Amino acid sequence: MLMMPDAYFHSLIGGVLIGLAATGLLLLNGKVAGISGILGGLLTPLAPGDRAWRVGFVAGLLFGGSVITGAAPDLVAISIERSTGALCVAGLLVGFGTRLGAGCTSGHGVCGISRGSKRSIVATLTFMAMAGMVTYLINHVLGGRL
Repeated sequence: MLMMPDAYFHSLIGGVLIGLAATGLLLLNGKVAGISGILGGLLTPLAPGDRAWRVGFVAGLLFGGSVITGAAPDLVAISIERSTGALCVAGLLVGFGTRLGAGCTSGHGVCGISRGSKRSIVATLTFMAMAGMVTYLINHVLGGRL
């Protein structure tokens, strides 16, 4: 029997859960699970009844993250070796990019590609190419200083 390393197994389970959540939201509510759009929708005026499912979805993300952090902190332990300023600028750039690209990796990458959206395929390829270029630039050209 082929043994799968724990990291691959955990990633597989995470991917399946993300896929099930996105599928469930689409089938049961007719909504795409794009996190930036869901969260952004909470910050703008909404149609009656549109707030509850958004709050529930975001609460589920926070609750699920809290549960896994409490139950298995080793699975979610991360180490980021960047300054607070660099992380803030990175977060703002990601937010700007999601507005510019009319969605994020969850909306385009998970939901859009699975629905065969050409626009989402192009957006996701652009996200990934830019992420690779910026990572290379920061780590190899700038020597990791940022």
